[in-house]
Amino acid sequence: MKPTKEQSLWMYETMVVSRRFEEAIEKVYLEGKTPAFNMASGPIPGEMHLSNGQEPVAVGVCAHLETGDTVTATHRPHHQAIAKGVDLNRMAAEIFGKSTGLSGGRGGHMHLFDPAVNFACSGIIAESCGPACGAALSRKLQRKPGVAVAFLGEGAANQGAFHEALNLAGVWKLPVVFVIEDNSWGISVPKSEATAVARNDVRAAGYGMPGHYISGNDPYAIFDIAGQAITRARDGKGPTLIEVETYRLAGHFMGDAEQYRPKGEKEALFAKDPIPKMRERLIAEGHAAESLDKLEERAEARVADAITFARDSEYAPETDALTAVFV
Repeated sequence: MKPTKEQSLWMYETMVVSRRFEEAIEKVYLEGKTPAFNMASGPIPGEMHLSNGQEPVAVGVCAHLETGDTVTATHRPHHQAIAKGVDLNRMAAEIFGKSTGLSGGRGGHMHLFDPAVNFACSGIIAESCGPACGAALSRKLQRKPGVAVAFLGEGAANQGAFHEALNLAGVWKLPVVFVIEDNSWGISVPKSEATAVARNDVRAAGYGMPGHYISGNDPYAIFDIAGQAITRARDGKGPTLIEVETYRLAGHFMGDAEQYRPKGEKEALFAKDPIPKMRERLIAEGHAAESLDKLEERAEARVADAITFARDSEYAPETDALTAVFV
């Protein structure tokens, strides 16, 4: 299964939007946090987890999804939210804590929620798995079309919620796809020291579903396997587990000193940056560099507009603190 010309360009543009968005967020996030790093300072207080380097996973999967399909994601969600079509302006405003945000600024970047495109994420490890099964089960019981995709990290595959969800998905043959983003690090712990198997795709057999491993952070390979899995789910044949070898180019969170990384690892990862690699591939396939330049300019303009929208938006009045609260 290969992407069409239009799909390839969409994948590349979406990767660029995601990268430029995170670069812009990183710049704003650091405002007021120097020279001494204080997570509580600046226009974006709190933790910030960047997904730069992992963009191929999001576009390779979401290229096959429709608006009505459900995506549940992790605490590192920007690339997946953008690929699923979450409103970029309202997403930026939510990260800034503004009233125009997706949840009025209450959720922040780890709890993005956009019912218009059926996207949600959470800061709880492996939390994506259960809700994805629920969404898939609801479709099956109501005999409605649609699939669900749960994104999670390789460390989350050791959580009980992951195994419970896979078991239920296998028992009920749910239209759900579990996608593990294997970036090698669970915060500062390497996968080899935390997981008994080298590849989590082998765990699929224990729950009666196919398992696939994709190496090299290749958006085309991800597109191929994800397309097969999503088609299988739409055809009523049940769930699939996919693990993708990917890379996070930043630390676990903004401010992470990354002292746990072996010497030379980051330099090697930047040499494999998937965005310039995909640009080279598109040019080799016959796309004009000038057209890709225009695409990149359009992506940068979208991001600039979103950041301006977020900065210019108002905070909710203090009287809103007690609204949308269960008492």
